[in-house]
Amino acid sequence: MNIKEIREMSISELQKNVAEQKEALFNLRFQHSINQLDNPMKIVETKKTIARLLSVLREKELAEKA
Repeated sequence: MNIKEIREMSISELQKNVAEQKEALFNLRFQHSINQLDNPMKIVETKKTIARLLSVLREKELAEKA
């Protein structure tokens, strides 16, 4: 998911997507702990995606207040 796609989302879509990504991160960590994860870099990618989503969400919240 690139930043252009993220910026086009509404606040509710961003919140929903953050929840989905956090659940995916939980599952990836669980798979990693029992040695079933093929690519451990997916954990890093998911964390970065969550950070991007939260950053854009915060930008939109601040823009609404201003």
